[in-house]
Amino acid sequence: MPQVEIAIGGRTFEVACQDGEEHFLHSAAAMLDTEASHLAAQIGRMPEARMLLMAGLMLADKTAGLEDKVRALEAEAAKMRTQMESLQGQPAPEPIRVEVPVVPATVTDALAEIAARAEALADQVEAR
Repeated sequence: MPQVEIAIGGRTFEVACQDGEEHFLHSAAAMLDTEASHLAAQIGRMPEARMLLMAGLMLADKTAGLEDKVRALEAEAAKMRTQMESLQGQPAPEPIRVEVPVVPATVTDALAEIAARAEALADQVEAR
């Protein structure tokens, strides 16, 4: 069982851990050290046991807040999953008929008449 040396609040501790768990211990110690450093900056020097207790309580408070957020997000995800499943179970919606305006026949007739007149004029010009 490896012995790991960690520093928390400017104090060094030697802690035993399981093989391969050293990086987890260092990570946890770094989080505890961050909280202890905040305490030391605000309150000043305090007994080791009190510093560790207060830093642990601060981390526990943060953890409780994160657990509340996780529960809320899990509930929201479950709600969205339920909505998605109900939407997937429904038949596809009926296609919506969209009517596109059509050019009135009178306009097309008028354009055809204009085109015929233009061709007749073009023929007259060519004939001269």
